[in-house]
Amino acid sequence: MKKLTRADIRGPQLYAAIRDDLRKRVIELKRPRRVSVGPLITVVFENRATMIMQVEEMCRAESIHDPAKVQEEIDVYNKILPDEGQLGATLLINITDEAQIATTLERLVGLQEHVWLIVGGERLKAEFDPDQFAADKLAAVQYLKFTLPPAAQAALSTSGTAVALAIDHPNYREQARLEEASRASLAEDLL
Repeated sequence: MKKLTRADIRGPQLYAAIRDDLRKRVIELKRPRRVSVGPLITVVFENRATMIMQVEEMCRAESIHDPAKVQEEIDVYNKILPDEGQLGATLLINITDEAQIATTLERLVGLQEHVWLIVGGERLKAEFDPDQFAADKLAAVQYLKFTLPPAAQAALSTSGTAVALAIDHPNYREQARLEEASRASLAEDLL
């Protein structure tokens, strides 16, 4: 997937004029790309449009105007974008009770070894960003990628192929089958 460049980012002043429309479009784009895997975990598959909005929102929220600082944000989010033959995603651990945050995250330590994308029966292990966690800690937001060998890429690009996300952590075992619209949306990322 083509990485973001400075030309993709408008900056806070120009972004303000199109923010509402862009947010609506990206929310609709994310709908088939958002997958709940059980009650605690959501995976959102990212692409250029979702990352452009993330950079724009970050620049807006932090009032970042300096071109060097904007480039720093672009560099951060480009790491999330998948390379050729990959899908990129954000994994969110949904904890609404503040009193449960620490214990829930503690129960899920080691999650990075237990997340899979299943494409046409082939299990593909998630590759987590190693800079995001320590061996004994887990953050509620994780960035990950799935590398698809050619056969899995072809399967994902084929209408009707069964696609699922699975987690087989000892303390959290869930699976979610992706809808056909989700499969088709993800297949576009491989083009």
